[in-house]
Amino acid sequence: MDELTVALLQLRSPGADPDLALSEGEKACREAARLGADLTLFPEMWQIGYASWDDREDARRAYAALATETDGPFVSHFSELARELEMAIVITYLQRGRGEPRNAATVIDRQGRKVLTYAKVHTCDFDIEALLEPGSDFPVADLELKDGTVRVGLMICYDREFPESARVLMLGGAEIILTPNACPLDDDRIGQFRARAFENMVGVAMANYATPDPLSPGRDACNGRSVAFSGICYGIHGHIEHKLVEAGEEEGVVLATFDLAALRGYRRHQTWADAYRKTSTYKALVADTPAPIFKRPDSRR
Repeated sequence: MDELTVALLQLRSPGADPDLALSEGEKACREAARLGADLTLFPEMWQIGYASWDDREDARRAYAALATETDGPFVSHFSELARELEMAIVITYLQRGRGEPRNAATVIDRQGRKVLTYAKVHTCDFDIEALLEPGSDFPVADLELKDGTVRVGLMICYDREFPESARVLMLGGAEIILTPNACPLDDDRIGQFRARAFENMVGVAMANYATPDPLSPGRDACNGRSVAFSGICYGIHGHIEHKLVEAGEEEGVVLATFDLAALRGYRRHQTWADAYRKTSTYKALVADTPAPIFKRPDSRR
């Protein structure tokens, strides 16, 4: 397969209403399929609109009530839809598990098979996400599409602010990193995301909630700006712009097309990613010894 077209679903939050999320999400997927997308990406925790609560006990009860299984009716509805539309879907939801709920995403292929489920590793432990169980790894999977296969991985929102997230996915062979998001995107955060693509020679795609709706009272409203970068930063004539698309603030389905053949050729001869790393010098990166200024009592290291 030479190209992959990803539809970034920049939608307004449905709030803590899984039925509305299901119906509005299906409409958006059908529009993405009409536009010719190979894969559709939702914002973070679409099933409950990334709803939050000020009181921790209220939040704990609400999360317990709203959480859904990966094999439950919400995710399975999108599996059936993916099979009908012959289009891959990355659906996001509050996942019920054996412990606390998790902020999760499942990649569904065009035949309706769930090929990868990821739970957010870098939960926002300084906020209400301290009530959620963090994920424990960064899996990757080969995703079969119409004319070939692409290796994909997932980061969710705060994950992308840690270079280790994208690095581990690259080391696992990810060619495209898909990123559901739910926060205001300013130039610095988009710059971080751009750097993840550049330094790992991977394509990256991020879907954020549209403005103007805040996710909940007292939280900053999302502002759209869903964005994708190809990861191909240099050509035979020097530097090239690798931003594929950046949305405005309004609702919409935004397409980003990745040239997979070009990306694979670029990775074979360029100098970043894993080509010249000096791994024997990186022991401090995995040592659990933060400097005193970075110690936080609520950090679940």
